[in-house]
Amino acid sequence: MTTQKPSRRDTILQALVELLQNDPGARITTAGLAKTVGVTEAALYRHFPSKRKMFEALIEFAEEAVFSRCQVVLQEQEDVRVRLQQLVHLVLVFAERNPGLCCVLTGDALMGEDETLRKRASQFFERLETQFRQTLKEGEIRQSLRPRTSAARGADFVMVFLEGRIQRFVRSSFSRLPSADFDEAWSLVSEAVWG
Repeated sequence: MTTQKPSRRDTILQALVELLQNDPGARITTAGLAKTVGVTEAALYRHFPSKRKMFEALIEFAEEAVFSRCQVVLQEQEDVRVRLQQLVHLVLVFAERNPGLCCVLTGDALMGEDETLRKRASQFFERLETQFRQTLKEGEIRQSLRPRTSAARGADFVMVFLEGRIQRFVRSSFSRLPSADFDEAWSLVSEAVWG
């Protein structure tokens, strides 16, 4: 059986993620990336017209990976409390397994890049917040679960927990795992949301 060799495009993106993971906070140049991949800058530009397009491809990968799995949770889990817990845990585990992507999603790797790229990355979290808000509203309708506050504020609180964990992971150079002690932390979040 032969294993399929990754495309040059995927190799470039993987190298970019590894650079972000191995040297968080460092500015990534196309010259440095080309050297890491073992190609010329011109070869990079044959696959990506700009560094911005590389970052956009990483954001799109994160969205596809996370939101396709979110759909599975939404289809399989009826209890809204468990559903929300699994959604948050899914995102934290994804972050833990993809530290270089966390630098992009939190905007750390995008300092000095085009502002529209930072806005594009923030859409990932906005989309998550919308999903959490919808989940909380479903709990009110289907299970008569009454949050301590509005669904919007409850979703905001969950996002603060989630983003805080991911930001701490990046800030600690990936030593403080986002899913560490999740069950205990989630019980506190859940109590704050529903009482």
